[in-house]
Amino acid sequence: MADDCIFCKIAEKAIPSTIVYEDELVVAFKDNNPQAPVHILLIPKKHISTVITLTHDDKELVGHMFLVAASLAREQQIAQDGFRLVTNCNQDGGQTVFHLHMHLLGGRSLTWPPG
Repeated sequence: MADDCIFCKIAEKAIPSTIVYEDELVVAFKDNNPQAPVHILLIPKKHISTVITLTHDDKELVGHMFLVAASLAREQQIAQDGFRLVTNCNQDGGQTVFHLHMHLLGGRSLTWPPG
């Protein structure tokens, strides 16, 4: 856990959040500023700053994150119509919290390009 990381604090339950899924590897919670009717953030409990800092040891964790995202999409009833998974990397990529995370967005038609 990184002491100054808000997502690490959410994973440790030091900061309240609306958690919709948790297991030994990941936590998923509702975004405080949703950009779609369904907007869930999925984070690893292990602090990983960015996609760039992933290692080969993280392959199973990242695969697990995608499987959990798919399960959440089904649970939130957005799998059939479609959804978007977004992971931003570094400042110019739109990353504002430097803890690896995935946005699960759905519940409406999503436009392209996003921004």
